[in-house]
Amino acid sequence: MNLIEELKWRDLLFDVTDNEIKNILEKEKVTFYVGADPTADSLHVGHLISYLVSKRLQDRGHHPILVIGGGTGLIGDPSGRSTERQLLTLEKSLKNGEAITAQVKKILPTATVVNNYDWISTYDIITFLRDIGKHFNINYMMSKDSVKSRLDNGISFTEFSYQIIQSLDFMYLYKEKNCILQIGGQDQWGNITAGLELIRKVLGHESKGYGFTWPLLTKSDGTKFGKTAGGAIWLDPNRTSVYEFYQFWINTPDKDAVSYLKKFTFMTVEETKKLIEEFEKAPHQRAAQKKIAEELTILVHGKEAYESALKISKALFSGDIKSLSISQIKDGFKDVPSMQINNNMNLVDLLIETELASSKRAAREFIKNNAISVNGEKQSDIEFVVKKENAIDKQFTILRRGKKKYTLVKHA
Repeated sequence: MNLIEELKWRDLLFDVTDNEIKNILEKEKVTFYVGADPTADSLHVGHLISYLVSKRLQDRGHHPILVIGGGTGLIGDPSGRSTERQLLTLEKSLKNGEAITAQVKKILPTATVVNNYDWISTYDIITFLRDIGKHFNINYMMSKDSVKSRLDNGISFTEFSYQIIQSLDFMYLYKEKNCILQIGGQDQWGNITAGLELIRKVLGHESKGYGFTWPLLTKSDGTKFGKTAGGAIWLDPNRTSVYEFYQFWINTPDKDAVSYLKKFTFMTVEETKKLIEEFEKAPHQRAAQKKIAEELTILVHGKEAYESALKISKALFSGDIKSLSISQIKDGFKDVPSMQINNNMNLVDLLIETELASSKRAAREFIKNNAISVNGEKQSDIEFVVKKENAIDKQFTILRRGKKKYTLVKHA
């Protein structure tokens, strides 16, 4: 199966600018580029698809260029937006770009990294308008979806000009890096085709570039992918812990699991089909979700971090809390209800304070029925006292009622 056919099978191909690209990608080793505007100091899982598609090309021998939009990030891409982006300072743009580069290089280790501020900043306004702007027809620019969708609410000249500046990126890379292909999500189609037009008009009809896009990723219910009740799932472990990242993929709904398995993992098509068959026969075993979580956690954070996240997950399921390190406890119990106590406290009273029991009578019943665990050990003594000296690392006592109801007690 050639690359384009595989992308189609994985539902990662929306449109191509020229069907010739299918043969070119099979017969030649091409240089392609994918962009990232540094609007934050971390990527989130919604950005991942760009770099995973790039990795598929990289794994076939093609060479990726990562364009950090230090210049375009100062302008703001209107694609997929209903309102203007907040303008970045140059200092913030460049600093964000450094952080994003480090994240992407883990996925695309052979990528050449460039910052479009380096060439965009060399243009003065007159040169830009005369040498670049004259090649863009206003009617043509207004026909682009990224602009049309904003006309009712309004769009500034700054964001309106974004497609011109991104086109300049493609032309620059075509000339200087022999980059003949730009890839992106379907909302980037207008920017990609505008770049191809600029290449043709400035460099001549014999100058041939290409582009392809993939469908925008949404959940099966139609909502935006990558968002949770707690906000975005970031690649930076200081924003989203590795355990939270792992859990995001483990909790993939069954209705989305097959789609994500095809899009986000790097098994062969045959291996993927086999796992899909296994998952559909026994979805309760969550084989698809486990594979997605494993591959992506290792790819983004490394094997050691994945094994730590897996250990936390197993410990929470089994109740083997003492096997966890303090840092693993902090990660695994980040979103668990918690409270602080300043003195030793009777377990019955503590169960009421933490709302694991509604009354002293209920608390005693839970304890007598072996439904309460303290730091992973069943506790059947209604006179038991929770003490700081017995806490994990003298910091935490973890109460568990039944299989899933936890409270983290912090000792002052």
